[in-house]
Amino acid sequence: MKLAVPAESAAGERRVAVVPDVAKRLIGAGWEVCVQSGAGAAASFGDGDYTAAGVEVAPDAGALFAGASAVVRVNALNADEANGIPAGAVLLSFLQPSAALDALRVLATKRCSVFSFDLLPRISRAQSMDALSSQATVSGYRAALTAATRLGRFFPMLMTAAGTVPPAKVLVMGAGVAGLQAIATCRRLGAVVRAYDVRAAAREEAESLGATFVDLGVSAEGAGGYARELTEEELAAQQRALSGEVARSDVVITTAAVPGRRAPVLVTRDMVEAMAPGSVLVDMAADSGGNSEVTERGKDVVVGGTVVVGMANPPSDMPTHASALYSRNVANVLGLFARDGAVAPDWDDEIVAGMCVLREGEALHAQTAELLAGSAGGG
Repeated sequence: MKLAVPAESAAGERRVAVVPDVAKRLIGAGWEVCVQSGAGAAASFGDGDYTAAGVEVAPDAGALFAGASAVVRVNALNADEANGIPAGAVLLSFLQPSAALDALRVLATKRCSVFSFDLLPRISRAQSMDALSSQATVSGYRAALTAATRLGRFFPMLMTAAGTVPPAKVLVMGAGVAGLQAIATCRRLGAVVRAYDVRAAAREEAESLGATFVDLGVSAEGAGGYARELTEEELAAQQRALSGEVARSDVVITTAAVPGRRAPVLVTRDMVEAMAPGSVLVDMAADSGGNSEVTERGKDVVVGGTVVVGMANPPSDMPTHASALYSRNVANVLGLFARDGAVAPDWDDEIVAGMCVLREGEALHAQTAELLAGSAGGG
């Protein structure tokens, strides 16, 4: 069971799919782990760290993939990289089918089995495998720190000889894993925090962390603990109700996302312009279009004196711990793929079946099957 861990190729990506400590654990479970030279360097894991853990370090992708029965990555691969994957191998990563169709076509011809963390079932038994949540934890923490460093004032209340400094007022939109971590971090920094979510069930969790929950009367409970997509009328009502909350905030952190869709626009340009000069909006949904009309991915934009930060791939900004958490998720999923010393996914397991994009080249994921069929017909 040779497990190949390539260097990530996406621009700006600093994470690695398996860290040395977890690699040692996998070796103990019967895997032969091989890492491409330099794959962990940006996350502060050198080749020597892997060697000390018993990992083989391959000088290039050719040596890495030779004889590999499983490949783990953080991000989806491109078509050229897919050509290097051995026929029949298992591939595990974050994979959005609509953005990786060329690679999936190649992997289908190679009869590979492909699994994506994006499709992990939201069940209790899968919590230790939930890479979306582990990386969202990193993102929420990073967003709070980004807001604190961009804001030209203190987060906590300070009583000094020169007078009292009032605490910063923070509004967090979206109380999922990322939002809750942002709330907790902002509270630890001393800010007064208000939280909003279209899921009424989020109230208790937000309040348990010291935030005041904002109820706007718009509810959108969805399946599996996610929010459903709002109608145009609901979005308009939401924006009207939020405008006053945004204007009164020194910091707004937005985290709202709907799986597989563009991020909902919660904050209009007019709402940003109504914020006081020097305010900050940190948009954690910039990678999927942004929760603000003025967000630009990977850039700071100033609108009416407010700094709008479009966070691009926030987990990559903390690659050491982001990689460690992701690596543990990977190891727990791989436990479902190994049987009697061979790579043999348990297809009767609902987690394995739920995460599957391709099974031995056949598209089991309905959206992927439609996309592949549509692209083939269009060609």
